[in-house]
Amino acid sequence: MKNIPFSPPDITQREIDLVVEVLKSGWITTGPKTAEFEEKLQEFCQCDNAVTLSSATAGMELILKSFDIKEGDEVITTAYTYTATASVILHRGAKPVFVDVKPESFLIDEEKLAKAITPKTKAIITVDVAGVPIDYHRIREILKEKGREDIIFISDSAHSLGGKYKGKRVGSQADFHVFSFHAVKNLTTVEGGAITFNNKSGREDLKKEFKTNSLHGQTKDALSKMKAGAWKYDIVTDGFKCNMTDLNAAIGLGQLERYEKMLQIREQIFDTYIENLKDKKWAEVPFKKDDICETSYHLFLLRLKGFTEEMRNNVIIDMAEKGIATNVHYMPLPLLSLYKNLGYKMEDYPNAYNQYVNEISLPVYSTLDLEDAKYLVEELIKSVEKFIK
Repeated sequence: MKNIPFSPPDITQREIDLVVEVLKSGWITTGPKTAEFEEKLQEFCQCDNAVTLSSATAGMELILKSFDIKEGDEVITTAYTYTATASVILHRGAKPVFVDVKPESFLIDEEKLAKAITPKTKAIITVDVAGVPIDYHRIREILKEKGREDIIFISDSAHSLGGKYKGKRVGSQADFHVFSFHAVKNLTTVEGGAITFNNKSGREDLKKEFKTNSLHGQTKDALSKMKAGAWKYDIVTDGFKCNMTDLNAAIGLGQLERYEKMLQIREQIFDTYIENLKDKKWAEVPFKKDDICETSYHLFLLRLKGFTEEMRNNVIIDMAEKGIATNVHYMPLPLLSLYKNLGYKMEDYPNAYNQYVNEISLPVYSTLDLEDAKYLVEELIKSVEKFIK
């Protein structure tokens, strides 16, 4: 029996060498490697600015703080996401306004989003679920049609680094994109994230402001303060502590050097799964690419047509007994206690529920051997068909 985990990190000697280099340098927190990683991200995402942080969650927190989202405000987002997308709204005292996904899709329904806009709407946080870019252009059109281009358009792009929209890498289409570099993401810094954006918000000081807010509102970072005689600083806002360190950035630099190849491997795994599942009537394979956009191949969200939640769960158990880890992405937020207790009801988001009940995520990672991927999908077919009556 093989043992196939769900999403182990892809760490090579290159990342290890870069970390050792930082450890030996005498400077391990935010410094030159962090700055270099930000420059490389800007190049990769073809954007004007990148600010690296301790997490994608921190990135969304900083954006909402910088634009003074507060109690009485509303922020529209999708019901089909991880809690981080919505919890940052709650932290600001604002109200999350959930919108359902499109039928037979994991992505937010743009037309329902348009109807959800009110005078209290101050921001929208869309989500590139599984690494599939949403229709950024349509969101822009809606804001223009509504006369509400003042609304801050944030893309939770935690999954979509390397994805493409209209031939360009994800990272400059929304007002702000927020990426995750958590251990299970395509590119990891162990923990970490980044905000990317262009100089079109009318606030040219935003990069500096995000940096300041990530360091308790302090006007100097640690490297600047440590220069002889340069100890004095000021605190200008009630910031957070969520900066990225040079240790994390070193890992990110090593990952980014190999990232194109890592994406190619992920695409090959997608192709292996799709090839083996294409003739199965019960298999609804996930989106890969078309003339408009291409996924980052972060998650393979397979739907089992005709399956109930219990049947799907039984497949997961059966696969686990074979030594193969699978997963579910995600439980829609109104199913979770926090949001139920706030008054959100799952029946208000039927499309999100229908996507969830029969979804199973298959392992996709750049160290997964293609023979193992083929074995995995063959075993999945056996497991699924065991439960088809």
